Amino acid sequence: MPAPATVPCQYRTGKTLGSGTYAIVKEAIHIKTGKYYACKVINKKLMEGREHMVRNEIAVLKRVSSGHKNIVTLHDYFETSHNLYLCFDLCTGGELFDRICAKGNYYEADAAALVRTIFKAVQHIHDAGIVHRDLKPENLLFRSPAEEADIMIADFGLSRVMEEEKLSLLTEICGTPGYMAPEIFKKTGHGKPVDVWAMGVITYFLLAGYTPFDRDTQQLEMEAIIAGDYKFEPQEYWAHVSDTARAFVTECLTIDVKSRPTAAQALQHGWLADEKPHFVPDPESPGGAPTNLLPHIQKNFDARKTFRKAILGMMAMKRMSSLAGMLDPNAESLQQNLAKYKEESEKEVMEDADVLHHHNFDTESNAGSPRVSLRSMTSQSEKLKTVDDIPAKADEPVVKAMANASLDQEDKAKSEDAAAKNGKS
Repeated sequence: MPAPATVPCQYRTGKTLGSGTYAIVKEAIHIKTGKYYACKVINKKLMEGREHMVRNEIAVLKRVSSGHKNIVTLHDYFETSHNLYLCFDLCTGGELFDRICAKGNYYEADAAALVRTIFKAVQHIHDAGIVHRDLKPENLLFRSPAEEADIMIADFGLSRVMEEEKLSLLTEICGTPGYMAPEIFKKTGHGKPVDVWAMGVITYFLLAGYTPFDRDTQQLEMEAIIAGDYKFEPQEYWAHVSDTARAFVTECLTIDVKSRPTAAQALQHGWLADEKPHFVPDPESPGGAPTNLLPHIQKNFDARKTFRKAILGMMAMKRMSSLAGMLDPNAESLQQNLAKYKEESEKEVMEDADVLHHHNFDTESNAGSPRVSLRSMTSQSEKLKTVDDIPAKADEPVVKAMANASLDQEDKAKSEDAAAKNGKS
């Protein structure tokens, strides 16, 4: 069988920017234009079982991300024999909470404006049939250091490039439990409502400087999430936050998935929709001006900022699986291999790599590159709407049900045909 055709890479490697749940993030400099991008490098060993779906699905992610100013745009993607490269906007304005702490003042109306903006972007993603699944402050970045810079959602939809079962294991091994919805831990099926729950946790965090389910261990944290056990305490601090804001958080943190609001419904809540901002007047202000929340938030954040989250992070898988009564035998192997996969990805030098597939939509610098039609992408987007929610099936093991959910209807039909043929033989 002849070797696949390759083309030279159009980027050169910059510095490593960080390491995520399952990927390395590098600077990528386009050789012709000199433009800088944040390039997420995913080892293709993590995509086994989904290779046939990846290109079409990433084309959809590219189109959806290009349609909203508050979503980090996927500009380009390409594959080498070892890795998948996804080139995104390089956001240089820092993370959300760092930006807040750098300000001289911060009011409840500022928090509402941030939440409103982020929720509109979440609604845009949901309308395209995609679930983010990993909303947290670390994935909320500012485009530039400029004061008026847009806040951006990063890392949306990357769950589409690997099997659901494997993604769930990776999330359990390396994820941030504090922002995860109860149904994820209970393995009862999950979809768009997990993003609304995460937004409730983020809102609480933006108003308080700590998360509602913060506990001394991750197991206690997960148990609190499953029970919906949180309070607006200490009372002397939350007295500075309006009842309307607290009611908004409570609605987003509804345990019953069917009763939890959608992104569109959350945007209609009075805290976000009312023309007049909600706030508690500063008792020391003669004119009844809004209370500056920044001193309280910084105090709470600093008091709770310890190293225990990082130390316990890698133990999340064992605790979550034990809690659910489903210790997966593949988890330990995956955990051991993950570091090796990411190390392999980091070693590859872009400008020396042979590109097997390059799909770039920038016609100025890549005239003649292969393209996916809008009709094809729209069709794929409609398919995503039917498969992105993860159902729980009572008559099958949960892990098998989650793996099945990552297949589209055509793949399911092929699987059923193959099973029928095997049964006859």
